[in-house]
Amino acid sequence: MMNRKADVYLFGQVLGTHSFLLRDGFLQPDAYAEIQAQYFLPGGETGTAATVLDALGVSVRIDGTWIGTRVAPMLKAFYAEKNVDLSPLRIWEDDPGVMDYVVIAGLVRSPMGRFQTLFASGKRWWSVPKEEDIAGCKAAAVDPFFGEESLRAAEICRRHGIPYVTIDSPHDSPLHRCAAVNVVSGECISQHYAGMDPEAVMRRLMETAEGLAILTQGGGEMLYGRKGGEIHRMKPFSVEVKSTLGAGDTFKAGCVYGLLHGMSDEDLVRFSSACSAVAISRFPLPLYPPRLREVQAVIGKGRE
Repeated sequence: MMNRKADVYLFGQVLGTHSFLLRDGFLQPDAYAEIQAQYFLPGGETGTAATVLDALGVSVRIDGTWIGTRVAPMLKAFYAEKNVDLSPLRIWEDDPGVMDYVVIAGLVRSPMGRFQTLFASGKRWWSVPKEEDIAGCKAAAVDPFFGEESLRAAEICRRHGIPYVTIDSPHDSPLHRCAAVNVVSGECISQHYAGMDPEAVMRRLMETAEGLAILTQGGGEMLYGRKGGEIHRMKPFSVEVKSTLGAGDTFKAGCVYGLLHGMSDEDLVRFSSACSAVAISRFPLPLYPPRLREVQAVIGKGRE
């Protein structure tokens, strides 16, 4: 895991994901289910974003979750020929590493893991961001799950003038306030803004943001805007869905790409949505991540 020059720094969840695609619909109680395909591949919000950005031609450095004796060999082998620097990741010598298990059938998926147990342990199982890993990068993404360490990564970015994307950060959080882009999902809304109208949530996000706020609603209309401006709307691209696993992480990667290339707000949201559209049309995403020409083709078709 050699140090490499990287355009983008990512901090957050890096997992080993066991995914199971079912053949005949989702699990039913007391009923047999046939597995069509299964894989053990990189996952997590940061792991997936790294895979997507590499496929889009971006060099990446990642840090976050400690990787253990089962996860580390898989990650090293998967990224060996890719422009993804794993050197900041700490090896968890006495643990297999953080893994999740996801059952998928088209639009429906159910993730399983031991995250509540891990977070409740009171022990840190993720890295402390290092300035030397971040300085020199041109854009970043900082996920909110790791408390003070997530804030530290954001502060280092801010100190070096590196714009960053975050996800699911509520309107009163420092991560949201200082982000170049904050992508908020329906899951975050149900947790922090239960019963509120999406437009009311957007106004709160926009009023407290230095950058762009985006609210995604699955297959529904996306809302986006900035402080002092109007709420803009955009419909997601229509594709045949094979698996929604990694859709949000791919959208985040698209936002990072948009920042890196100086896209306008409208173009950034459209590009990120097209990335997600490509992602959900295939399985497994890590083996078939969206390529730039595929994303551009989706955008072009949407304009016809």
